[in-house]
Amino acid sequence: MQRSRLHVMGASGSGTTTLARALADRWSVPHADSDDYYWFPTDPPFTRSRPPQERAALMHTMFVPREAWVLSGSMIGWGDGILARCEAVVFLSLDPTERLRRLEAREQVRDPRQTVDVEARAEFLTWARGYDDPGFTGRSRASHEAWLTMLEVPVLRLDSAQSLDELVSAVLRWEPR
Repeated sequence: MQRSRLHVMGASGSGTTTLARALADRWSVPHADSDDYYWFPTDPPFTRSRPPQERAALMHTMFVPREAWVLSGSMIGWGDGILARCEAVVFLSLDPTERLRRLEAREQVRDPRQTVDVEARAEFLTWARGYDDPGFTGRSRASHEAWLTMLEVPVLRLDSAQSLDELVSAVLRWEPR
């Protein structure tokens, strides 16, 4: 795949940000993560969300007009105008047990200078566990799958149990039609 406007998405803990950053570095293009626009910078982090219109406006100002970029994260329900600018989507999936192991490990290595909201961390992990439950309301595998069926751009599905190098290679070899 050539440089483009690519969206990398999947469940929290599936490696979307890691893969998106690696691709952006490889192509020398900007990387944007939806969480950086969704949340106001706070200490502790991830406690106050921006209004949807403000998130989208900030993204349109910061990176959307550029010729190429890589976007990670989910914006279903608030970022349709940005997602319409994507030329292709990479959807990462991962065994739920491994995904939750990764999330719990990631939560243990957050910046030690940041305040930790133990209750918010527990709520986040509970929310993340619901992703693969078909009855879960909110951002879930079912909502992502439904959204993917509505796309008019090519979608590459990858199992993120593969190494980062293997994932990057798979995207670079991909010839979207």
